[in-house]
Amino acid sequence: MSNHYFQFKQFTIHQDKCAMKVSTDACIQGAWTPIANDVVDVLDIGAGTGLLSLMLAQRNSNIHIDAIELDADAAIQAKENTSASPWADRVQVMQGDVTTHQFTKQYDMVICNPPFFNNSLLGDDEQRNSVRHTISLSYDALLSVLQKVLKPTGYAAILLPAAEHDVWQNLLLKNGWGITRLLQVHPKETGGYNRVVSLCSKQPMAEAEIEKLQIYKQGGGYTEAFTQLLQPFYLKL
Repeated sequence: MSNHYFQFKQFTIHQDKCAMKVSTDACIQGAWTPIANDVVDVLDIGAGTGLLSLMLAQRNSNIHIDAIELDADAAIQAKENTSASPWADRVQVMQGDVTTHQFTKQYDMVICNPPFFNNSLLGDDEQRNSVRHTISLSYDALLSVLQKVLKPTGYAAILLPAAEHDVWQNLLLKNGWGITRLLQVHPKETGGYNRVVSLCSKQPMAEAEIEKLQIYKQGGGYTEAFTQLLQPFYLKL
């Protein structure tokens, strides 16, 4: 398959203008994140190619999604991908900085795969640095945005590496927020989990519900759980 596009069952993601390409982690986040019955307005922070917005739009015909992307080229790519999809009327892509954008409403749900690698060395690619390191959107800034844009009863689905999730979770707890549900993503049966999708809310919770997903079987190939989760989206699975 070409590196310039990713073919799903119901839509195509072109990604030649984006520093961050389609990843298995993001696909898991888009397929797993629960969409509550009362969710209507959704905000996708750091839309990139538009992948998460399109996956959510495919899953639920009642939601409307605003997708905001800082990088101008990526925003153009997301607009092209959403415009060519069956859900162009329900996804609006905006180019801008989420920390300064003047939103006119609050949202029932936010989904975000934020920058990470707080303390790692920067590379030579400035565009890739901005989406992989917390120089364009720190965790403190993200929480401040969520405080403003989420309805009191809303929730946010955040995807992070396991170590970064611990940093994020501590920040939430320190600010009186809670995590209601977690998905721990295990690449293989051994070695532990390396990614976490957390559902975060303004209400502190005593203990989060924890789920686990293993991607690969011991002998190779995808697990049944992974296949069932992604089958509605992947063209070949």
